[in-house]
Amino acid sequence: MRLDPAQAGEDRQNLADALRDLRKASGLSGDRLARRCGMSQSKVSRIETGRLLPSVVDVDRMLHALGVDPATCVELLALARVANAEYQDVRASVRRGLHHRQRELSALEADASEMYHFLPALITGLLQIPEYMRAAIYTPVAPASSDPSLAIALKLERQAILHDKSKHFEFLLTESAVRWQLCDPPIMALQIDRLVSLSWLSNVRLGVVPLTARLGDGAYHTFVTYDERLVTIELFTGQLVLRDPKDVAHYRNLLAFFGKHALWDDAARRFLAEIADAFRGSNLCEFVHGAGGPLTAAHSVVVWTRPHGTLPFQSMVTSTSTVLSRG
Repeated sequence: MRLDPAQAGEDRQNLADALRDLRKASGLSGDRLARRCGMSQSKVSRIETGRLLPSVVDVDRMLHALGVDPATCVELLALARVANAEYQDVRASVRRGLHHRQRELSALEADASEMYHFLPALITGLLQIPEYMRAAIYTPVAPASSDPSLAIALKLERQAILHDKSKHFEFLLTESAVRWQLCDPPIMALQIDRLVSLSWLSNVRLGVVPLTARLGDGAYHTFVTYDERLVTIELFTGQLVLRDPKDVAHYRNLLAFFGKHALWDDAARRFLAEIADAFRGSNLCEFVHGAGGPLTAAHSVVVWTRPHGTLPFQSMVTSTSTVLSRG
């Protein structure tokens, strides 16, 4: 399969031209073909002129109605699958400006009613706090070369859609994604608090697949489904967009499979709170050692943990002489 974005337009036009030529060779009018396929005449016209990209199912129906030979069917169905796969190069996005990518995502979210996110590696933009966003953009390998402030502002603006009750969002994270320390522990704790907070929205459902879950398949990559229309797959160097209904259905089935092994609702919130507390505890240890070495008998450490759902974790370190004085 070719995934060269420069080839996508050519594949699409080649498919349109082939379907139009086959119809004309059959002697059928566009209206008669439309009736045979159960489509509107305007849809057939838009497919043949290249204004509408047909799904693989659409192409199969048209070829069947035209009585095309098996070898040609195989060739054109393969071309349809290629045309329905689009690769978006991350380097091209960086050159254009990361803010353009945020506008594209915003348009996708505005058009969809149901969005399902599978997040095995990192927390996605709709759920991120600003500090986490910045760390995700400034990666050690190929960091953003321009000021990402506008991209971050637009990403934060996108998050308003989570409060649109006409839409449904489902976020399924792995425990690895939650624990992946992209930022310092205090920031990670705040980020996880944000997940818990958003999980209370009535149109948002958030689950976590724990590392202890026994699964028969691997969590290979991040993906998002938009209704039953398309699925986007995140890669290190770009994004793959699939529109074939069979591909979309496969990824929705994967979500259902992983979801059966996840913690949801209150169980997920309790699990996330424990991880956030662990990050806070990790930060306390770093603070203690950074202040002058390990604690001695002259120090007493008082730590208040919290029951789930109450006030945030608090900690205090005291000494019989000076707080965190050296031993």
